[in-house]
Amino acid sequence: MTPDTEAALAEAIKSASGPLAIEGGGTRGLQPRGERLSVAGLTGISLYEPGALTIVAQAGTPVTAINQALAAENQRLAFEPMDHRKLLNTSGEPTIGGIVAANVSGPRRIQGGAARDYALGVRFVDGTGAIVKNGGRVMKNVTGYDLVKLMSGAHGTLGVLTEVSLKVLPRPETQATLMIRGLDDAQAVRAMAAAMGSPFEITGAAHCANIMEGGPVTVLRVEGFEASVSYRIDRLKDLLADFDAEMTVGDAKMSDWLWQSVRDVELWADVPEDIWRISCKPTDAPALMRRSGAVAWYFDWGGGRIWMRMTQGADLRAALGVFDGHATLVRAAAATRAALPVFHPEAPGVARLSEGLRARFDPRGILNAGLMGPVAREVA
Repeated sequence: MTPDTEAALAEAIKSASGPLAIEGGGTRGLQPRGERLSVAGLTGISLYEPGALTIVAQAGTPVTAINQALAAENQRLAFEPMDHRKLLNTSGEPTIGGIVAANVSGPRRIQGGAARDYALGVRFVDGTGAIVKNGGRVMKNVTGYDLVKLMSGAHGTLGVLTEVSLKVLPRPETQATLMIRGLDDAQAVRAMAAAMGSPFEITGAAHCANIMEGGPVTVLRVEGFEASVSYRIDRLKDLLADFDAEMTVGDAKMSDWLWQSVRDVELWADVPEDIWRISCKPTDAPALMRRSGAVAWYFDWGGGRIWMRMTQGADLRAALGVFDGHATLVRAAAATRAALPVFHPEAPGVARLSEGLRARFDPRGILNAGLMGPVAREVA
């Protein structure tokens, strides 16, 4: 089903007799059980006010269309969402609703925050077929909920987004990347922490191990006016001089390519191993790597996000044990996906809260059933 209006989408959900697999652009490779329900027919920019740094678009609007409209006004999405297509070998077009529903956020998150931090408002249809909007709805039992935060990262399990309102930011004049070669994982985390704790406004901090030719490289991005970027790069060199490592600077063109590669995990598009994503405390990252048994890895978000290549079928969660964070299985063969859940099992207290929210917003358990948390309830 591909309804082309919000009302038609609401009717499709209301009349559903079984689970529905919600789809945006179909680029992320997730396959929840049920009849396919696509929001691709809900497309178009409803409102764009460059002076107010605000854009409103229907959920099925391709991200490319959003980016084109913003670029014409020298603006951009601040949270730098990942494009999964190369890594997952998928087609289609990423949609703005899918980005918000999965809270997809890229390297710039360390400076500006996640996708949910730029979502100003949402409209969606819940599991009963009721149309819900930010600030109110036709059913009163959501009073007091922050609907934007609830929908960002729920992966369509609480409702199907139909429209999102986002804050956008001006595009900087230029960028450059300081590249530091030869640091081990622990040194890199310390260097990235020092840079992010400085007044020099780092907008990207990553460390690539066992990936780049010539050994590990730690990269720090700076954006802004050209004179300011040059000044801050020089000050970062001074700040990190005690690491006694080779430092070079990538210009704007090289920097743009590098951070797109970091964002989209492009270098691992054709490798055979499973791909995992870990969120953790940056200071825990080196120890987690030692326990993981990973084939290769790199840190983003100053060490707060780790991308790992694991031997096919390996259970990374079992290897890591209990830690302060979570591990997501991003790419694997069908047999591994059948054996291991995509998302990290929730702690008991969080699981109870999540189940309570799903019961309230989707009492029949039909939206992306079983994608997150326990297997959904049977449809009445």
